Amino acid sequence: MSTPKTPPKAVDDDNVVHGVVAEFTDVSSLLAACERVRDAGYTKADAFAPFPVHGIDKALGIKPTVLPWIALAAGGIGTCTALAMQIWMNGIDYQYIISGKPFISLPASIPVAFELTILFASFATFFGMWALNGLPRFSNPIFTSPRFDRATDDTFFLFLDAKDNRFDEAGAKSFLADLGGDFIEVVKEDDSPKSIPKFLLIGLALLISFSLIPALLVARMRVTKSTSPRIHIFPDMDFSPAKDMQQTSTLFADGRAMRPDVPGTVHRGEMIWDLDFQTGIELEKLAQTDAPRVRRLVAMVQSDVEVGGDEQAADAADAGEETSSEPAEEASSDGESDEDANPTALTPAAGPEVDTTPWLSENPLPLTDAVLRRGQTMFGVYCSTCHGMNGNGDGLVNRRAQRILATTWTPPSNLHDETLFEDAYPDGKLFSTISNGIRKMPGYRAQIGAEDRWAIVAYVRALQASQDATLEDVPEAQRATIEKEQTDVKAALEKAAAEAEAKAKESST
Repeated sequence: MSTPKTPPKAVDDDNVVHGVVAEFTDVSSLLAACERVRDAGYTKADAFAPFPVHGIDKALGIKPTVLPWIALAAGGIGTCTALAMQIWMNGIDYQYIISGKPFISLPASIPVAFELTILFASFATFFGMWALNGLPRFSNPIFTSPRFDRATDDTFFLFLDAKDNRFDEAGAKSFLADLGGDFIEVVKEDDSPKSIPKFLLIGLALLISFSLIPALLVARMRVTKSTSPRIHIFPDMDFSPAKDMQQTSTLFADGRAMRPDVPGTVHRGEMIWDLDFQTGIELEKLAQTDAPRVRRLVAMVQSDVEVGGDEQAADAADAGEETSSEPAEEASSDGESDEDANPTALTPAAGPEVDTTPWLSENPLPLTDAVLRRGQTMFGVYCSTCHGMNGNGDGLVNRRAQRILATTWTPPSNLHDETLFEDAYPDGKLFSTISNGIRKMPGYRAQIGAEDRWAIVAYVRALQASQDATLEDVPEAQRATIEKEQTDVKAALEKAAAEAEAKAKESST
Protein backbone atom coordinates (compact mmCIF):
# COMPACT_ATOMS: atom_id res chain seq x y z
CA MET A 1 0.00 0.00 0.00
CA SER A 2 1.56 3.29 -1.19
CA THR A 3 2.06 6.23 1.11
CA PRO A 4 0.04 9.34 0.16
CA LYS A 5 2.10 12.22 -1.14
CA THR A 6 2.68 15.06 1.32
CA PRO A 7 0.62 18.08 0.29
CA PRO A 8 2.77 20.95 -0.96
CA LYS A 9 3.50 23.83 1.30
CA ALA A 10 2.00 27.26 0.63
CA VAL A 11 3.07 30.73 1.67
CA ASP A 12 0.54 33.54 1.99
CA ASP A 13 0.91 37.26 2.36
CA ASP A 14 -1.28 40.32 2.29
CA ASN A 15 0.58 42.05 -0.56
CA VAL A 16 -0.52 42.30 -4.18
CA VAL A 17 -0.43 38.90 -5.89
CA HIS A 18 1.57 38.70 -9.15
CA GLY A 19 1.20 34.97 -9.70
CA VAL A 20 1.99 31.50 -8.43
CA VAL A 21 5.26 29.60 -8.94
CA ALA A 22 5.92 25.88 -8.49
CA GLU A 23 9.18 23.93 -8.18
CA PHE A 24 10.01 20.77 -10.14
CA THR A 25 12.98 18.47 -9.70
CA ASP A 26 13.53 17.25 -13.29
CA VAL A 27 12.98 18.25 -16.91
CA SER A 28 10.41 15.56 -17.69
CA SER A 29 8.02 16.67 -14.99
CA LEU A 30 8.49 20.32 -16.05
CA LEU A 31 7.69 19.55 -19.71
CA ALA A 32 4.63 17.50 -18.73
CA ALA A 33 3.41 20.30 -16.48
CA CYS A 34 3.91 22.86 -19.26
CA GLU A 35 1.84 20.80 -21.69
CA ARG A 36 -1.01 20.49 -19.19
CA VAL A 37 -0.88 24.25 -18.48
CA ARG A 38 -1.13 24.90 -22.24
CA ASP A 39 -4.00 22.46 -22.61
CA ALA A 40 -5.77 24.10 -19.67
CA GLY A 41 -5.92 27.37 -21.60
CA TYR A 42 -3.30 29.44 -19.78
CA THR A 43 -1.62 31.90 -22.12
CA LYS A 44 0.54 33.84 -19.65
CA ALA A 45 2.81 31.19 -18.21
CA ASP A 46 6.59 30.89 -18.16
CA ALA A 47 9.13 28.21 -17.32
CA PHE A 48 12.62 28.62 -15.85
CA ALA A 49 15.45 26.09 -16.10
CA PRO A 50 19.20 26.19 -15.39
CA PHE A 51 19.92 25.12 -18.99
CA PRO A 52 18.14 25.33 -22.38
CA VAL A 53 15.31 22.84 -22.76
CA HIS A 54 14.40 21.93 -26.33
CA GLY A 55 10.68 21.95 -27.04
CA ILE A 56 9.68 23.91 -23.98
CA ASP A 57 8.34 26.82 -26.06
CA LYS A 58 6.06 24.41 -27.96
CA ALA A 59 5.01 22.79 -24.68
CA LEU A 60 3.99 26.20 -23.30
CA GLY A 61 2.20 27.15 -26.54
CA ILE A 62 4.45 30.15 -27.17
CA LYS A 63 3.86 31.51 -30.68
CA PRO A 64 6.82 32.23 -32.99
CA THR A 65 8.21 35.71 -32.45
CA VAL A 66 7.83 38.48 -35.02
CA LEU A 67 11.45 39.51 -34.42
CA PRO A 68 12.74 37.94 -37.70
CA TRP A 69 10.21 39.97 -39.67
CA ILE A 70 11.33 43.12 -37.87
CA ALA A 71 14.95 42.33 -38.77
CA LEU A 72 13.98 41.64 -42.40
CA ALA A 73 12.06 44.91 -42.71
CA ALA A 74 14.89 46.89 -41.12
CA GLY A 75 17.43 45.25 -43.42
CA GLY A 76 15.36 46.17 -46.47
CA ILE A 77 15.08 49.75 -45.24
CA GLY A 78 18.86 49.82 -44.76
CA THR A 79 19.44 48.60 -48.32
CA CYS A 80 17.08 51.18 -49.81
CA THR A 81 18.59 53.93 -47.64
CA ALA A 82 22.13 53.10 -48.76
CA LEU A 83 21.21 52.97 -52.46
CA ALA A 84 19.19 56.20 -52.30
CA MET A 85 21.95 57.94 -50.34
CA GLN A 86 24.69 56.96 -52.83
CA ILE A 87 22.57 57.74 -55.89
CA TRP A 88 21.77 61.20 -54.51
CA MET A 89 25.27 62.00 -53.24
CA ASN A 90 27.45 60.62 -56.07
CA GLY A 91 25.02 60.67 -58.97
CA ILE A 92 22.96 63.84 -58.51
CA ASP A 93 24.08 66.28 -55.81
CA TYR A 94 27.88 65.97 -56.16
CA GLN A 95 28.88 64.00 -59.23
CA TYR A 96 32.31 62.50 -58.64
CA ILE A 97 34.13 60.50 -61.30
CA ILE A 98 35.77 57.35 -59.89
CA SER A 99 37.89 55.33 -62.35
CA GLY A 100 35.63 56.32 -65.21
CA LYS A 101 32.63 54.49 -63.73
CA PRO A 102 29.07 55.79 -64.25
CA PHE A 103 27.79 58.26 -61.70
CA ILE A 104 25.03 55.80 -60.72
CA SER A 105 26.75 52.40 -60.49
CA LEU A 106 24.96 49.53 -58.75
CA PRO A 107 28.05 47.27 -58.29
CA ALA A 108 29.97 50.12 -56.64
CA SER A 109 27.06 50.70 -54.25
CA ILE A 110 26.78 47.10 -53.03
CA PRO A 111 29.43 47.27 -50.22
CA VAL A 112 27.81 50.28 -48.58
CA ALA A 113 24.33 48.80 -49.09
CA PHE A 114 25.49 45.56 -47.44
CA GLU A 115 26.93 47.43 -44.46
CA LEU A 116 23.77 49.47 -43.88
CA THR A 117 21.61 46.36 -44.29
CA ILE A 118 23.52 44.60 -41.50
CA LEU A 119 23.58 47.75 -39.36
CA PHE A 120 19.84 48.43 -39.59
CA ALA A 121 18.93 44.75 -39.07
CA SER A 122 21.24 44.46 -36.03
CA PHE A 123 19.84 47.54 -34.35
CA ALA A 124 16.26 46.47 -35.11
CA THR A 125 16.91 42.99 -33.69
CA PHE A 126 18.52 44.32 -30.53
CA PHE A 127 16.03 47.04 -29.71
CA GLY A 128 13.08 45.02 -31.05
CA MET A 129 13.91 42.24 -28.58
CA TRP A 130 13.93 44.83 -25.80
CA ALA A 131 10.54 46.18 -26.84
CA LEU A 132 8.89 42.76 -27.25
CA ASN A 133 10.15 41.59 -23.85
CA GLY A 134 9.29 44.81 -22.09
CA LEU A 135 12.92 45.57 -21.28
CA PRO A 136 14.69 47.07 -19.53
CA ARG A 137 13.19 45.82 -16.26
CA PHE A 138 15.39 46.35 -13.24
CA SER A 139 13.33 44.10 -10.97
CA ASN A 140 10.82 41.25 -11.06
CA PRO A 141 8.42 40.23 -8.28
CA ILE A 142 9.59 36.62 -8.58
CA PHE A 143 13.01 37.72 -7.35
CA THR A 144 11.48 38.18 -3.90
CA SER A 145 11.43 34.40 -3.51
CA PRO A 146 14.72 33.20 -2.01
CA ARG A 147 14.12 29.70 -3.46
CA PHE A 148 14.09 31.12 -7.01
CA ASP A 149 17.86 31.62 -6.78
CA ARG A 150 18.23 27.89 -7.51
CA ALA A 151 16.78 28.47 -11.02
CA THR A 152 20.36 28.93 -12.20
CA ASP A 153 21.58 25.85 -10.31
CA ASP A 154 19.54 22.63 -10.08
CA THR A 155 15.83 23.45 -9.84
CA PHE A 156 13.08 24.00 -12.42
CA PHE A 157 10.20 26.47 -11.96
CA LEU A 158 6.80 26.99 -13.61
CA PHE A 159 5.13 30.38 -13.15
CA LEU A 160 1.47 31.26 -13.74
CA ASP A 161 0.96 35.01 -14.19
CA ALA A 162 -1.89 36.74 -12.40
CA LYS A 163 -2.59 38.76 -15.56
CA ASP A 164 -3.93 35.63 -17.27
CA ASN A 165 -7.71 35.66 -17.74
CA ARG A 166 -8.01 32.13 -16.28
CA PHE A 167 -5.93 32.91 -13.20
CA ASP A 168 -7.38 32.28 -9.77
CA GLU A 169 -5.02 32.11 -6.81
CA ALA A 170 -6.62 29.14 -5.08
CA GLY A 171 -7.28 27.30 -8.33
CA ALA A 172 -3.74 27.97 -9.57
CA LYS A 173 -2.19 26.56 -6.39
CA SER A 174 -4.40 23.48 -6.57
CA PHE A 175 -3.66 23.01 -10.29
CA LEU A 176 0.10 23.24 -9.80
CA ALA A 177 -0.13 20.80 -6.90
CA ASP A 178 -1.89 18.32 -9.19
CA LEU A 179 0.89 18.80 -11.75
CA GLY A 180 3.44 17.52 -9.22
CA GLY A 181 4.95 20.74 -7.96
CA ASP A 182 7.19 20.07 -4.96
CA PHE A 183 6.87 23.57 -3.50
CA ILE A 184 4.24 26.15 -4.41
CA GLU A 185 4.59 29.81 -3.56
CA VAL A 186 2.43 32.84 -4.21
CA VAL A 187 4.49 35.65 -5.72
CA LYS A 188 3.72 38.88 -3.87
CA GLU A 189 4.68 42.50 -4.43
CA ASP A 190 8.07 43.46 -3.04
CA ASP A 191 7.46 45.32 0.22
CA SER A 192 10.88 46.95 0.34
CA PRO A 193 10.87 50.79 0.27
CA LYS A 194 10.61 52.23 -3.22
CA SER A 195 12.28 55.56 -2.51
CA ILE A 196 15.86 56.01 -3.70
CA PRO A 197 18.33 56.37 -0.83
CA LYS A 198 19.49 59.93 -0.29
CA PHE A 199 23.17 59.08 -0.59
CA LEU A 200 22.54 57.75 -4.10
CA LEU A 201 20.71 60.94 -5.09
CA ILE A 202 23.52 63.08 -3.68
CA GLY A 203 26.14 61.00 -5.46
CA LEU A 204 24.23 61.22 -8.75
CA ALA A 205 23.88 65.01 -8.42
CA LEU A 206 27.62 65.37 -7.73
CA LEU A 207 28.48 63.16 -10.69
CA ILE A 208 26.32 65.25 -13.04
CA SER A 209 27.81 68.47 -11.67
CA PHE A 210 31.39 67.29 -12.16
CA SER A 211 30.62 66.05 -15.68
CA LEU A 212 29.46 69.55 -16.66
CA ILE A 213 32.79 71.15 -15.72
CA PRO A 214 34.61 70.25 -19.00
CA ALA A 215 31.68 71.52 -21.08
CA LEU A 216 31.60 74.79 -19.12
CA LEU A 217 35.37 75.25 -19.56
CA VAL A 218 35.06 74.72 -23.31
CA ALA A 219 32.15 77.19 -23.51
CA ARG A 220 34.16 79.76 -21.53
CA MET A 221 37.20 79.38 -23.79
CA ARG A 222 35.06 79.93 -26.87
CA VAL A 223 33.89 83.37 -25.72
CA THR A 224 37.03 84.65 -23.94
CA LYS A 225 40.58 85.49 -24.97
CA SER A 226 43.75 84.10 -23.44
CA THR A 227 47.34 85.35 -23.33
CA SER A 228 48.73 81.82 -23.22
CA PRO A 229 48.74 79.42 -26.18
CA ARG A 230 46.33 76.57 -26.46
CA ILE A 231 47.24 73.05 -25.43
CA HIS A 232 48.06 71.20 -28.64
CA ILE A 233 46.90 67.64 -28.06
CA PHE A 234 47.84 66.64 -31.62
CA PRO A 235 50.71 68.96 -32.61
CA ASP A 236 51.36 67.10 -35.86
CA MET A 237 47.84 68.04 -36.98
CA ASP A 238 47.91 71.59 -35.60
CA PHE A 239 51.25 72.27 -37.30
CA SER A 240 50.91 70.35 -40.54
CA PRO A 241 53.91 70.33 -42.88
CA ALA A 242 51.54 70.83 -45.79
CA LYS A 243 52.02 74.11 -47.65
CA ASP A 244 49.38 76.67 -48.44
CA MET A 245 48.92 78.32 -51.82
CA GLN A 246 51.59 80.77 -53.00
CA GLN A 247 54.03 79.75 -50.26
CA THR A 248 57.70 79.01 -50.86
CA SER A 249 59.25 75.57 -50.58
CA THR A 250 62.82 74.28 -50.52
CA LEU A 251 61.80 70.91 -51.93
CA PHE A 252 61.64 72.12 -55.54
CA ALA A 253 64.12 73.97 -57.71
CA ASP A 254 61.72 76.81 -58.56
CA GLY A 255 61.09 77.49 -54.85
CA ARG A 256 57.30 77.25 -55.22
CA ALA A 257 55.06 75.04 -53.11
CA MET A 258 52.33 74.93 -55.77
CA ARG A 259 53.28 72.63 -58.60
CA PRO A 260 52.52 73.69 -62.17
CA ASP A 261 50.48 71.49 -64.45
CA VAL A 262 52.26 68.75 -66.32
CA PRO A 263 53.04 69.91 -69.89
CA GLY A 264 50.19 68.89 -72.13
CA THR A 265 47.59 68.99 -69.35
CA VAL A 266 44.15 69.85 -70.67
CA HIS A 267 41.79 71.52 -68.23
CA ARG A 268 38.35 70.02 -67.88
CA GLY A 269 36.08 71.41 -70.56
CA GLU A 270 39.03 72.84 -72.54
CA MET A 271 39.55 69.94 -74.97
CA ILE A 272 39.51 72.12 -78.10
CA TRP A 273 41.61 70.85 -81.01
CA ASP A 274 40.93 73.87 -83.23
CA LEU A 275 44.42 75.42 -83.38
CA ASP A 276 43.04 78.57 -84.99
CA PHE A 277 40.87 78.97 -81.90
CA GLN A 278 43.88 78.39 -79.62
CA THR A 279 46.29 80.76 -81.42
CA GLY A 280 44.12 83.38 -83.14
CA ILE A 281 45.92 82.67 -86.44
CA GLU A 282 44.67 81.09 -89.65
CA LEU A 283 47.29 78.35 -89.71
CA GLU A 284 46.41 77.09 -93.18
CA LYS A 285 47.24 80.48 -94.71
CA LEU A 286 50.35 80.81 -92.54
CA ALA A 287 51.55 77.36 -93.64
CA GLN A 288 51.67 78.58 -97.24
CA THR A 289 54.16 81.32 -96.38
CA ASP A 290 55.95 80.18 -93.21
CA ALA A 291 55.67 76.42 -92.62
CA PRO A 292 58.42 76.23 -89.92
CA ARG A 293 56.57 78.79 -87.82
CA VAL A 294 53.38 76.75 -88.07
CA ARG A 295 55.22 73.65 -86.87
CA ARG A 296 56.57 75.57 -83.89
CA LEU A 297 53.13 76.95 -83.08
CA VAL A 298 51.55 73.49 -83.18
CA ALA A 299 54.30 72.02 -80.99
CA MET A 300 54.03 74.81 -78.45
CA VAL A 301 50.23 74.61 -78.23
CA GLN A 302 50.40 70.86 -77.69
CA SER A 303 53.09 71.23 -75.00
CA ASP A 304 51.13 73.92 -73.13
CA VAL A 305 53.92 76.53 -73.50
CA GLU A 306 53.30 80.21 -74.07
CA VAL A 307 53.29 80.87 -77.78
CA GLY A 308 54.84 84.31 -77.92
CA GLY A 309 57.86 83.83 -75.70
CA ASP A 310 58.94 80.46 -77.06
CA GLU A 311 58.36 81.50 -80.65
CA GLN A 312 60.77 84.39 -80.19
CA ALA A 313 63.22 82.10 -78.40
CA ALA A 314 63.02 79.61 -81.23
CA ASP A 315 63.66 82.37 -83.79
CA ALA A 316 66.63 83.56 -81.76
CA ALA A 317 67.99 80.03 -81.56
CA ASP A 318 67.68 79.62 -85.33
CA ALA A 319 69.49 82.89 -85.86
CA GLY A 320 72.22 81.82 -83.42
CA GLU A 321 72.74 78.57 -85.27
CA GLU A 322 73.11 80.41 -88.56
CA THR A 323 75.70 82.84 -87.21
CA SER A 324 77.58 80.16 -85.30
CA SER A 325 77.93 78.01 -88.41
CA GLU A 326 80.09 80.63 -90.07
CA PRO A 327 83.74 80.96 -88.92
CA ALA A 328 84.51 84.00 -86.84
CA GLU A 329 86.45 86.78 -88.54
CA GLU A 330 89.94 87.32 -87.19
CA ALA A 331 91.35 90.79 -86.64
CA SER A 332 92.60 92.44 -89.82
CA SER A 333 96.29 92.45 -90.55
CA ASP A 334 96.65 96.16 -89.88
CA GLY A 335 95.24 95.77 -86.34
CA GLU A 336 91.71 96.99 -87.09
CA SER A 337 88.90 94.95 -85.69
CA ASP A 338 85.71 94.05 -87.56
CA GLU A 339 83.82 96.75 -85.69
CA ASP A 340 86.32 99.36 -86.89
CA ALA A 341 86.29 98.01 -90.41
CA ASN A 342 82.47 98.00 -90.55
CA PRO A 343 81.19 100.56 -88.04
CA THR A 344 77.63 100.31 -86.80
CA ALA A 345 76.85 103.78 -88.02
CA LEU A 346 77.33 102.64 -91.60
CA THR A 347 74.84 99.78 -91.19
CA PRO A 348 71.58 100.61 -92.92
CA ALA A 349 68.72 101.24 -90.52
CA ALA A 350 66.02 98.59 -90.39
CA GLY A 351 62.60 99.75 -91.52
CA PRO A 352 59.32 99.14 -89.64
CA GLU A 353 58.45 95.46 -89.40
CA VAL A 354 55.47 94.55 -91.53
CA ASP A 355 53.07 92.12 -89.83
CA THR A 356 52.15 89.52 -92.43
CA THR A 357 50.55 87.12 -89.95
CA PRO A 358 47.09 85.99 -91.15
CA TRP A 359 45.23 86.83 -87.93
CA LEU A 360 41.61 85.76 -87.47
CA SER A 361 39.51 88.75 -88.43
CA GLU A 362 36.34 87.62 -86.62
CA ASN A 363 35.68 86.27 -83.16
CA PRO A 364 34.89 82.53 -83.37
CA LEU A 365 32.47 82.82 -80.44
CA PRO A 366 28.86 83.83 -81.08
CA LEU A 367 28.28 87.36 -79.77
CA THR A 368 25.56 86.57 -77.26
CA ASP A 369 24.64 88.33 -74.05
CA ALA A 370 26.16 85.47 -72.03
CA VAL A 371 29.50 85.74 -73.88
CA LEU A 372 29.68 89.51 -73.37
CA ARG A 373 28.83 89.21 -69.68
CA ARG A 374 31.49 86.53 -69.27
CA GLY A 375 33.99 88.76 -71.04
CA GLN A 376 33.02 91.67 -68.80
CA THR A 377 33.65 89.54 -65.71
CA MET A 378 37.04 88.31 -66.93
CA PHE A 379 38.01 91.84 -68.03
CA GLY A 380 37.17 93.16 -64.57
CA VAL A 381 39.29 90.48 -62.91
CA TYR A 382 42.41 90.46 -65.10
CA CYS A 383 42.48 93.59 -67.28
CA SER A 384 40.87 96.44 -65.35
CA THR A 385 43.74 96.73 -62.85
CA CYS A 386 45.84 98.38 -65.57
CA HIS A 387 43.45 99.36 -68.37
CA GLY A 388 40.63 100.54 -66.10
CA MET A 389 37.03 99.41 -66.11
CA ASN A 390 36.26 101.58 -69.17
CA GLY A 391 39.45 100.65 -71.06
CA ASN A 392 40.96 104.15 -71.00
CA GLY A 393 44.21 102.93 -69.42
CA ASP A 394 43.54 104.57 -66.04
CA GLY A 395 43.55 101.44 -63.88
CA LEU A 396 44.66 101.41 -60.27
CA VAL A 397 48.12 100.03 -61.11
CA ASN A 398 48.74 102.77 -63.67
CA ARG A 399 47.54 105.48 -61.28
CA ARG A 400 49.93 104.31 -58.59
CA ALA A 401 52.83 104.10 -61.04
CA GLN A 402 52.19 107.69 -62.10
CA ARG A 403 51.84 108.83 -58.50
CA ILE A 404 55.20 107.35 -57.43
CA LEU A 405 56.84 108.43 -60.73
CA ALA A 406 57.96 104.91 -61.64
CA THR A 407 60.71 105.34 -64.22
CA THR A 408 60.47 101.83 -65.66
CA TRP A 409 56.71 101.85 -65.99
CA THR A 410 55.18 101.65 -69.44
CA PRO A 411 51.64 103.07 -69.44
CA PRO A 412 49.01 100.59 -70.62
CA SER A 413 47.36 101.16 -73.96
CA ASN A 414 44.14 103.08 -74.27
CA LEU A 415 41.81 100.48 -75.74
CA HIS A 416 39.84 103.25 -77.46
CA ASP A 417 42.84 104.24 -79.57
CA GLU A 418 42.11 103.96 -83.29
CA THR A 419 45.18 101.76 -83.79
CA LEU A 420 43.50 99.09 -81.67
CA PHE A 421 40.21 99.10 -83.55
CA GLU A 422 39.12 96.00 -85.39
CA ASP A 423 40.17 97.21 -88.83
CA ALA A 424 43.75 97.95 -87.70
CA TYR A 425 44.12 95.35 -84.94
CA PRO A 426 42.29 92.11 -85.83
CA ASP A 427 40.53 90.03 -83.22
CA GLY A 428 43.07 87.23 -83.56
CA LYS A 429 45.96 89.61 -82.86
CA LEU A 430 44.17 90.99 -79.79
CA PHE A 431 43.60 87.40 -78.65
CA SER A 432 47.31 86.64 -79.11
CA THR A 433 48.24 89.76 -77.13
CA ILE A 434 46.06 88.63 -74.24
CA SER A 435 47.50 85.12 -74.46
CA ASN A 436 51.21 85.93 -74.79
CA GLY A 437 51.55 89.51 -73.53
CA ILE A 438 53.23 92.57 -74.99
CA ARG A 439 55.80 94.97 -73.54
CA LYS A 440 55.22 95.14 -69.74
CA MET A 441 51.98 93.17 -69.99
CA PRO A 442 52.45 89.47 -69.15
CA GLY A 443 50.68 86.68 -70.97
CA TYR A 444 47.49 85.33 -69.42
CA ARG A 445 47.34 82.05 -71.33
CA ALA A 446 48.05 80.04 -68.18
CA GLN A 447 45.40 81.82 -66.09
CA ILE A 448 42.55 82.34 -68.56
CA GLY A 449 41.05 79.66 -70.76
CA ALA A 450 40.87 80.13 -74.52
CA GLU A 451 37.10 80.60 -74.51
CA ASP A 452 37.31 83.25 -71.80
CA ARG A 453 40.08 85.06 -73.71
CA TRP A 454 37.85 85.25 -76.77
CA ALA A 455 35.05 86.51 -74.51
CA ILE A 456 37.39 89.30 -73.35
CA VAL A 457 38.08 90.17 -77.01
CA ALA A 458 34.33 90.42 -77.63
CA TYR A 459 33.88 92.66 -74.59
CA VAL A 460 36.78 94.93 -75.65
CA ARG A 461 35.12 95.38 -79.04
CA ALA A 462 31.87 96.22 -77.26
CA LEU A 463 33.71 98.82 -75.15
CA GLN A 464 35.20 100.37 -78.27
CA ALA A 465 31.84 100.45 -80.00
CA SER A 466 30.20 102.06 -76.97
CA GLN A 467 32.38 105.19 -77.33
CA ASP A 468 31.54 105.73 -81.00
CA ALA A 469 28.06 104.28 -81.36
CA THR A 470 25.30 105.78 -83.50
CA LEU A 471 21.57 105.62 -83.04
CA GLU A 472 21.42 102.86 -85.67
CA ASP A 473 23.50 100.65 -83.37
CA VAL A 474 20.82 100.83 -80.66
CA PRO A 475 18.01 98.24 -80.73
CA GLU A 476 14.78 99.61 -82.18
CA ALA A 477 12.89 98.97 -78.94
CA GLN A 478 15.16 101.42 -77.08
CA ARG A 479 15.61 104.11 -79.73
CA ALA A 480 12.51 106.06 -78.70
CA THR A 481 13.72 106.30 -75.11
CA ILE A 482 17.16 107.53 -76.19
CA GLU A 483 15.67 110.07 -78.62
CA LYS A 484 13.48 111.42 -75.82
CA GLU A 485 16.50 111.71 -73.53
CA GLN A 486 18.43 113.52 -76.28
CA THR A 487 15.56 115.98 -76.74
CA ASP A 488 15.36 116.62 -72.99
CA VAL A 489 19.12 117.20 -72.77
CA LYS A 490 19.11 119.62 -75.72
CA ALA A 491 16.17 121.54 -74.22
CA ALA A 492 17.96 121.76 -70.88
CA LEU A 493 21.15 123.01 -72.56
CA GLU A 494 19.26 125.62 -74.59
CA LYS A 495 17.45 126.80 -71.46
CA ALA A 496 20.70 127.06 -69.54
CA ALA A 497 22.32 128.99 -72.41
CA ALA A 498 19.38 131.42 -72.58
CA GLU A 499 19.52 132.03 -68.84
CA ALA A 500 23.26 132.65 -69.00
CA GLU A 501 22.79 135.10 -71.89
CA ALA A 502 20.05 136.95 -69.99
CA LYS A 503 22.25 137.26 -66.91
CA ALA A 504 25.10 138.57 -69.04
CA LYS A 505 22.86 141.29 -70.52
CA GLU A 506 21.61 142.32 -67.07
CA SER A 507 25.13 142.61 -65.72
CA SER A 508 26.25 144.71 -68.70
CA THR A 509 23.39 147.19 -68.28
